[in-house]
Amino acid sequence: MHSVIMPFRFGFLKREYGGRAINYLDVGCGSHAPSITKRWFPDWNYYGIDRENHGNDESDRAVMSGYYKLDLSTDSLDVVPDDFFDVIVMSHVIEHIPNGEQVLCDLANKLKVGGKIYVEFPSERSLTLPSMEGTLNFCDDPTHVRVYSAKEIANVLLNEGFSIIRAGTRRDKRRIALFPLHVPLKFLLRKKIKGSDFWDVIGFAEFVFAEKQARTAVDS
Repeated sequence: MHSVIMPFRFGFLKREYGGRAINYLDVGCGSHAPSITKRWFPDWNYYGIDRENHGNDESDRAVMSGYYKLDLSTDSLDVVPDDFFDVIVMSHVIEHIPNGEQVLCDLANKLKVGGKIYVEFPSERSLTLPSMEGTLNFCDDPTHVRVYSAKEIANVLLNEGFSIIRAGTRRDKRRIALFPLHVPLKFLLRKKIKGSDFWDVIGFAEFVFAEKQARTAVDS
Protein backbone atom coordinates (compact mmCIF):
# COMPACT_ATOMS: atom_id res chain seq x y z
CA MET A 1 0.00 0.00 0.00
CA HIS A 2 1.43 3.38 -1.03
CA SER A 3 1.65 6.19 1.51
CA VAL A 4 -1.07 8.84 1.39
CA ILE A 5 1.59 11.44 2.22
CA MET A 6 3.28 13.09 -0.76
CA PRO A 7 6.98 12.14 -0.89
CA PHE A 8 9.19 14.90 0.53
CA ARG A 9 11.01 15.50 -2.77
CA PHE A 10 7.76 16.23 -4.61
CA GLY A 11 7.03 19.16 -2.34
CA PHE A 12 9.81 21.11 -4.05
CA LEU A 13 8.38 20.39 -7.49
CA LYS A 14 4.60 20.65 -7.13
CA ARG A 15 4.25 24.44 -7.34
CA GLU A 16 6.35 24.86 -10.48
CA TYR A 17 5.69 21.61 -12.31
CA GLY A 18 2.49 20.15 -10.83
CA GLY A 19 0.17 20.89 -13.74
CA ARG A 20 2.72 20.74 -16.56
CA ALA A 21 3.78 17.99 -18.93
CA ILE A 22 7.49 17.78 -18.21
CA ASN A 23 10.23 15.24 -18.85
CA TYR A 24 11.11 13.66 -15.50
CA LEU A 25 14.04 11.28 -14.97
CA ASP A 26 14.02 9.04 -11.90
CA VAL A 27 17.50 7.62 -11.23
CA GLY A 28 16.65 4.44 -9.37
CA CYS A 29 13.08 3.73 -10.46
CA GLY A 30 12.17 0.53 -8.59
CA SER A 31 9.71 -0.10 -5.75
CA HIS A 32 6.72 1.19 -7.73
CA ALA A 33 8.28 4.63 -8.17
CA PRO A 34 6.66 5.08 -11.62
CA SER A 35 3.13 4.52 -10.29
CA ILE A 36 3.76 6.64 -7.20
CA THR A 37 5.06 9.52 -9.30
CA LYS A 38 2.21 9.35 -11.82
CA ARG A 39 -0.30 9.26 -8.99
CA TRP A 40 0.80 12.70 -7.88
CA PHE A 41 1.77 14.07 -11.31
CA PRO A 42 -0.22 12.30 -14.05
CA ASP A 43 0.88 14.76 -16.75
CA TRP A 44 4.60 14.10 -16.35
CA ASN A 45 6.54 12.05 -18.90
CA TYR A 46 8.23 9.54 -16.62
CA TYR A 47 11.64 8.09 -17.54
CA GLY A 48 13.68 5.81 -15.32
CA ILE A 49 17.22 4.52 -14.88
CA ASP A 50 17.91 1.33 -12.95
CA ARG A 51 19.98 -1.77 -13.32
CA GLU A 52 17.09 -4.17 -12.72
CA ASN A 53 13.84 -2.19 -12.22
CA HIS A 54 13.39 -4.02 -8.90
CA GLY A 55 9.92 -4.31 -7.40
CA ASN A 56 7.96 -2.92 -10.35
CA ASP A 57 5.13 -4.64 -12.16
CA GLU A 58 3.22 -4.24 -15.42
CA SER A 59 1.26 -1.26 -14.12
CA ASP A 60 4.53 0.56 -13.42
CA ARG A 61 6.01 -0.27 -16.79
CA ALA A 62 2.81 0.88 -18.51
CA VAL A 63 3.17 4.46 -17.25
CA MET A 64 6.82 4.86 -18.19
CA SER A 65 7.75 6.89 -21.27
CA GLY A 66 11.21 5.35 -21.31
CA TYR A 67 13.50 3.07 -19.31
CA TYR A 68 17.30 2.87 -19.38
CA LYS A 69 18.69 -0.36 -17.98
CA LEU A 70 22.07 0.80 -16.67
CA ASP A 71 24.47 -0.04 -13.87
CA LEU A 72 25.67 3.39 -12.79
CA SER A 73 28.85 1.92 -11.32
CA THR A 74 30.06 0.73 -14.72
CA ASP A 75 27.82 1.87 -17.58
CA SER A 76 27.98 5.08 -19.59
CA LEU A 77 25.00 7.43 -19.67
CA ASP A 78 25.48 8.11 -23.38
CA VAL A 79 22.13 6.48 -24.26
CA VAL A 80 20.32 9.07 -22.13
CA PRO A 81 19.62 12.25 -24.17
CA ASP A 82 21.40 15.49 -23.26
CA ASP A 83 19.52 18.72 -22.46
CA PHE A 84 16.22 16.83 -22.39
CA PHE A 85 14.91 16.61 -18.83
CA ASP A 86 13.18 19.27 -16.77
CA VAL A 87 13.67 17.41 -13.49
CA ILE A 88 16.06 14.68 -12.35
CA VAL A 89 15.63 12.90 -9.02
CA MET A 90 18.31 10.67 -7.49
CA SER A 91 16.89 9.51 -4.17
CA HIS A 92 18.87 6.98 -2.11
CA VAL A 93 20.95 5.78 -5.02
CA ILE A 94 24.24 7.65 -4.79
CA GLU A 95 25.26 5.87 -1.57
CA HIS A 96 25.16 2.58 -3.47
CA ILE A 97 27.82 3.56 -6.01
CA PRO A 98 31.51 4.46 -5.53
CA ASN A 99 31.57 6.92 -8.45
CA GLY A 100 28.66 9.07 -7.42
CA GLU A 101 30.36 12.40 -8.07
CA GLN A 102 31.11 11.46 -11.69
CA VAL A 103 27.56 10.21 -12.19
CA LEU A 104 26.25 13.57 -10.95
CA CYS A 105 28.45 15.36 -13.47
CA ASP A 106 27.14 13.13 -16.24
CA LEU A 107 23.53 13.67 -15.16
CA ALA A 108 24.07 17.43 -15.26
CA ASN A 109 24.37 17.17 -19.03
CA LYS A 110 20.95 15.53 -19.24
CA LEU A 111 19.10 18.51 -17.73
CA LYS A 112 17.83 21.50 -19.65
CA VAL A 113 19.06 24.89 -18.56
CA GLY A 114 16.73 25.92 -15.76
CA GLY A 115 16.05 22.28 -14.91
CA LYS A 116 16.10 21.04 -11.33
CA ILE A 117 17.90 18.14 -9.68
CA TYR A 118 17.08 16.60 -6.30
CA VAL A 119 19.59 14.28 -4.63
CA GLU A 120 18.88 12.50 -1.32
CA PHE A 121 21.17 10.17 0.64
CA PRO A 122 21.92 8.93 4.18
CA SER A 123 23.52 11.60 6.35
CA GLU A 124 26.85 11.27 8.10
CA ARG A 125 24.81 11.10 11.29
CA SER A 126 23.36 7.78 10.11
CA LEU A 127 26.72 6.21 10.99
CA THR A 128 25.98 6.82 14.68
CA LEU A 129 22.37 5.61 14.77
CA PRO A 130 21.36 2.22 16.20
CA SER A 131 20.93 -0.72 13.89
CA MET A 132 17.40 -1.63 12.84
CA GLU A 133 15.65 -3.65 10.14
CA GLY A 134 14.72 -1.40 7.25
CA THR A 135 17.93 0.64 7.66
CA LEU A 136 18.48 3.10 10.47
CA ASN A 137 22.24 2.86 10.64
CA PHE A 138 24.14 3.44 7.39
CA CYS A 139 25.75 -0.01 7.60
CA ASP A 140 22.43 -1.82 8.02
CA ASP A 141 22.34 -1.99 4.22
CA PRO A 142 25.35 -3.99 2.97
CA THR A 143 24.97 -2.43 -0.49
CA HIS A 144 25.85 1.03 0.87
CA VAL A 145 29.40 1.71 -0.25
CA ARG A 146 30.07 5.41 0.40
CA VAL A 147 28.95 8.15 2.79
CA TYR A 148 28.31 11.49 1.12
CA SER A 149 27.59 14.86 2.71
CA ALA A 150 25.36 17.70 1.54
CA LYS A 151 28.47 19.86 1.26
CA GLU A 152 30.16 17.38 -1.09
CA ILE A 153 27.10 17.01 -3.31
CA ALA A 154 26.50 20.77 -3.39
CA ASN A 155 30.11 21.44 -4.38
CA VAL A 156 29.90 18.97 -7.28
CA LEU A 157 26.76 20.67 -8.58
CA LEU A 158 28.17 24.17 -8.06
CA ASN A 159 31.18 23.16 -10.13
CA GLU A 160 28.79 21.99 -12.87
CA GLY A 161 27.13 25.39 -13.04
CA PHE A 162 24.16 24.84 -10.72
CA SER A 163 22.78 27.16 -8.08
CA ILE A 164 21.72 25.54 -4.81
CA ILE A 165 18.09 26.20 -3.95
CA ARG A 166 17.97 24.26 -0.69
CA ALA A 167 20.10 21.70 1.09
CA GLY A 168 20.25 20.13 4.52
CA THR A 169 18.65 17.45 6.66
CA ARG A 170 15.44 15.91 5.37
CA ARG A 171 12.70 16.51 7.92
CA ASP A 172 9.24 16.12 6.43
CA LYS A 173 6.97 18.15 8.74
CA ARG A 174 3.91 16.19 7.64
CA ARG A 175 5.46 12.85 8.50
CA ILE A 176 6.77 14.17 11.80
CA ALA A 177 3.34 15.54 12.74
CA LEU A 178 1.66 12.23 11.85
CA PHE A 179 4.38 10.10 13.42
CA PRO A 180 2.33 9.15 16.55
CA LEU A 181 -0.42 7.77 14.29
CA HIS A 182 1.54 6.69 11.24
CA VAL A 183 3.97 4.30 12.94
CA PRO A 184 1.31 2.38 14.94
CA LEU A 185 -0.75 2.07 11.75
CA LYS A 186 2.22 0.66 9.87
CA PHE A 187 2.79 -1.79 12.72
CA LEU A 188 -0.80 -2.99 12.45
CA LEU A 189 -0.45 -3.46 8.68
CA ARG A 190 3.03 -5.01 8.67
CA LYS A 191 3.19 -6.48 12.18
CA LYS A 192 6.52 -4.69 12.62
CA ILE A 193 8.14 -1.29 12.37
CA LYS A 194 11.14 -0.43 10.23
CA GLY A 195 14.08 1.89 10.51
CA SER A 196 12.77 3.98 7.64
CA ASP A 197 9.70 4.86 9.73
CA PHE A 198 11.99 7.04 11.89
CA TRP A 199 14.01 8.80 9.18
CA ASP A 200 12.31 12.19 9.36
CA VAL A 201 12.14 12.26 13.14
CA ILE A 202 15.84 11.58 13.69
CA GLY A 203 17.38 13.16 10.60
CA PHE A 204 18.60 10.03 8.83
CA ALA A 205 18.90 11.64 5.39
CA GLU A 206 20.26 14.79 3.77
CA PHE A 207 19.31 16.34 0.43
CA VAL A 208 20.44 18.88 -2.12
CA PHE A 209 18.01 20.63 -4.47
CA ALA A 210 19.60 22.68 -7.26
CA GLU A 211 18.90 24.44 -10.56
CA LYS A 212 21.04 24.27 -13.71
CA GLN A 213 22.25 27.67 -14.88
CA ALA A 214 23.25 28.73 -18.37
CA ARG A 215 26.99 28.48 -18.95
CA THR A 216 28.75 31.77 -19.62
CA ALA A 217 31.64 32.19 -22.04
CA VAL A 218 34.02 32.21 -19.07
CA ASP A 219 32.56 28.96 -17.71
CA SER A 220 32.85 27.17 -21.04
